[in-house]
Amino acid sequence: MSTEDPRSLRDVVYQQLRDEILNGRVSPRERLTEPKLGKQFDVSRTPVREALSRLLSDGLVERTDFGYAVVVPSLEDLRNLYELRITLELRGIARAIENPQVRHDEELLRTEREKWADLRDAPPEPDASFVLFDEGFHQVLSRSSGNTQLTGALVTVNQKIRAVRMHDFVEPDRITATIDEHLEILTLVLARELPSALTALHKHVGESLEVVMERATRSMTRMALAG
Repeated sequence: MSTEDPRSLRDVVYQQLRDEILNGRVSPRERLTEPKLGKQFDVSRTPVREALSRLLSDGLVERTDFGYAVVVPSLEDLRNLYELRITLELRGIARAIENPQVRHDEELLRTEREKWADLRDAPPEPDASFVLFDEGFHQVLSRSSGNTQLTGALVTVNQKIRAVRMHDFVEPDRITATIDEHLEILTLVLARELPSALTALHKHVGESLEVVMERATRSMTRMALAG
């Protein structure tokens, strides 16, 4: 990769590092330094420096005494982001209740239900990466309601809180409960029992913001201990 022009190298490093951060493959405790990343990507320090500058502008990394580190939202930021997440999640179903002409994409939902039924039959071991499966469900549910802008906003919010949420899936009971709740929501939406689906989804993402914050606080504690 080091034989490419600097602009291409900068873009490649930026895209790969951004993908690793957003998919939880970079620990918030990991030190991100130019020499280390240059060796990792087999490039000079210049494209690494430029990539880190872009990630800093994106709000994904922050400067530290030793270089850079992945940004972990504060509890106040988490409260605001979770509140926005709940609003976006519920809106996908609420808009179909308010407007009977809004119909969910049933084929998309049936395919998603089959996937989660398979997971129910063979639940995966607890792992932080399960958060990506969870996000995928919510993205499909939102996209099925037909508002792509709503889905895009939800994806952005979930990316920002992923570093904390990924530590919410380290217990078997949490995995099985999530699978069962996803299946319940999908079944209700497919049956056009939208008020019940809205209630089930609201319970799933957190009946109150305080419950969600308590879960987030526990996740942050796990993350600190893991670090």
